[in-house]
Amino acid sequence: GKGGNKSRLLNIVMQLRKACNHPYLFEGQEPGPPYVEGEHLIDNSCKLKILDGLLRKAQQEGARVLVFSQMTRMLDILEDYCDFRGTHFCR
Repeated sequence: GKGGNKSRLLNIVMQLRKACNHPYLFEGQEPGPPYVEGEHLIDNSCKLKILDGLLRKAQQEGARVLVFSQMTRMLDILEDYCDFRGTHFCR
């Protein structure tokens, strides 16, 4: 029915949003266990590679950065990234 098509479309949109953010948002894609922070967090996501460059430049300039995300799991990945880079963050 009509509701099933809408639900299916919303699921596809969510999967595409996850694919655009980071592959580790999909179950089984992050290496582990044990799960360890490392360069793989950045290497596996073009979006995080760009963010890494921007944040490094901002840090060199002494700027503060505010990052928004509606996906709490993406915020978890960003938290791991900040821990790995030794960047102070508040969540």
